[in-house]
Amino acid sequence: MSGLDPILLIAWCAAILGPFLAALAWRRRKRTGRTLAGLAVFALIYGLGVWGFLIEPETLVVRHVSVQSPAWRGPPLRIGILSDVHVGAHVTPGRVVSVVARLSRERPDVIVYLGDYVGGHRAAEQRSPAARSTILKGVAALNGGQAPWGRIAILGNHDWWYDGPAIEAELRRANIPVLENNAIRIARPAGPFWIAGLADMASKRARHSVPAALQDVPSDEPVIVLTHWPDPFVRVPARVALTLAGHSHCGQVNLPLLGRPVAASPGARRWPCGLYDVGGRLLFVTGGLGTSVVPVRIGAPPEIVILTLTRPRVG
Repeated sequence: MSGLDPILLIAWCAAILGPFLAALAWRRRKRTGRTLAGLAVFALIYGLGVWGFLIEPETLVVRHVSVQSPAWRGPPLRIGILSDVHVGAHVTPGRVVSVVARLSRERPDVIVYLGDYVGGHRAAEQRSPAARSTILKGVAALNGGQAPWGRIAILGNHDWWYDGPAIEAELRRANIPVLENNAIRIARPAGPFWIAGLADMASKRARHSVPAALQDVPSDEPVIVLTHWPDPFVRVPARVALTLAGHSHCGQVNLPLLGRPVAASPGARRWPCGLYDVGGRLLFVTGGLGTSVVPVRIGAPPEIVILTLTRPRVG
């Protein structure tokens, strides 16, 4: 728990006091059907609140996904995916260390970090020195990710609202390349491939451009596109084997019957979570690790993803 977060502090106080208040109400009121119904509603809200604010955000799901792409060439590729770390409520630098270590234990071939390492919406100069130090320690902890073909990152909108160049510099100090409308070739002996990264839609340095990101990629070599927001997927061509995105948090709250009441962007509403095939073009959206706006997750647990990319089976 982050005792410094005011919403979490309120949640913990409510979790502690709630049963005592319910017991007091039970003792003082006549035990009618209305009283029982009221207590049942209270118990439901109380349970959802405790689960959503205090329990689920502290869990971790390791999601394994297999994707067959006609545009992929070479042997299967295991991609470790981590997005939306949001250092702050529920995510300390120590937790980043443990999550990245867990990701490494899955033995991915390559690790991609899909942006939004910063929690909160305020710029760096509006935060205390201690808060800035915590954020940079959390970003530096991504250096613990281990994969034979390296780690590659892009930035997200929270990183740019905070201080994009500072987050980029910290990633580079951790020997993690940061892509922005460009691509890097990975010369795997069993079959080279490219990873292209788009500039974030909130970038103060460049407008996101799929053509610019792909301009150096030969047409006969496979490429994976990284974008923080799923929205630019509408412009990704069929030559791309797979597009990876975050930003949506899988809705952050996903309720039975009601579904996901909030979406982080139009693209996140259209493609909120998981694998999508749009006319043969493939997109995978991860729910990420942290929280934004409200430190709650219900039905959308924090996750890391191991995605195995292969060619379709023949026959």
